[in-house]
Amino acid sequence: MSKMTISFPHMGDYHVPIGAFVQRLFPEARVMAAPPITNETAAIGQRHSPDFICEPFKYNIGNFIQALDQGANILLQTGTGCRFGYYGELQEQILRDLGYEFQFICLSRDRARPQPIYETLRKLGSPLSTPQMIHAVLLAVAGIRTMDKLSGIIRETMGFTSSPGEMLSEYGVFLQELKQADTAAKIYVLARAYEKNLRLMTRDNITHHPLRIGIVGDLYTVMEPFSNFDMERKMAARGIAISRKMSVSFLLFGAGERPRLRKTRGYLRYSGGANGLDSVGQSIQYAKLGYDGVIHAKSFGCTPELNAIPAMMRVSQDFGIPILHLSFDTQAGDTGLDTRLEAFIDMMEMRRKASGSSV
Repeated sequence: MSKMTISFPHMGDYHVPIGAFVQRLFPEARVMAAPPITNETAAIGQRHSPDFICEPFKYNIGNFIQALDQGANILLQTGTGCRFGYYGELQEQILRDLGYEFQFICLSRDRARPQPIYETLRKLGSPLSTPQMIHAVLLAVAGIRTMDKLSGIIRETMGFTSSPGEMLSEYGVFLQELKQADTAAKIYVLARAYEKNLRLMTRDNITHHPLRIGIVGDLYTVMEPFSNFDMERKMAARGIAISRKMSVSFLLFGAGERPRLRKTRGYLRYSGGANGLDSVGQSIQYAKLGYDGVIHAKSFGCTPELNAIPAMMRVSQDFGIPILHLSFDTQAGDTGLDTRLEAFIDMMEMRRKASGSSV
């Protein structure tokens, strides 16, 4: 039997802690994240996916095909919260119809719970004891939480450094060191050191009252830069402070559905699934915090986010906060996005001036 070569879809920088986690579970296997998403990935996924299916599905198919072509023979997939949790079987069938031979591990819906995951790991032959598996999980969680904290600092401050590329390079070094961190203590030390370094890069450089924009939307679209044409970096180049609460940490440790629904009282009576509830609740929060605007980013055809738009329109009216709704698909281009972002930013700057505040 050929050596296990395990792969999984690409999503932002999360392949670093996820890859390290899978490697700890299967020390003898070859673990490789799918290649970073490119136009070629999008084209492959578009070619082999149903036309009106959501963007994450298409990128995942492209990722899987590229990984299989590079020798992967075990593919991992997961998903909950929306119809994406039901996509695994369809993705597997598409790949098999293309003639690929592989083992497909889909940990979605009810299978995304501890006991089914544990049983799957045992069937795949993980040699770790149960305490060792728990340790690997805790390390992965610590790495993800550290990543999300540092990337949050970068979003808030990247537009105010003398060299934004330097901040991103520093974060890249952190990710490389995170791969090697094999204890919680080492991750903690990395977190403190790199947080200090990142904050030093922005000392005395932040303008007095920068524009502040909150980003909400479906999990994949807001977290994968290629999926949203790297709009966070585009806005940082305009000297804007960016906030985005949606992250894997939020997915793992965010409040339950009922507390989140209470935050939308007066706007939503039901959840609607996935992150639509969070898009409304976080928009309300950004409005109350005095943010200048909100960008709602979603995959084209994402039903929970479509259902959230009427409530968000009411939030915009009630709180007087502009909300820009953006839909993304593999067939879209970034020229239209640039134009809409420029117009949105110009509008917020004019509102600032009209209100007598300095930008």
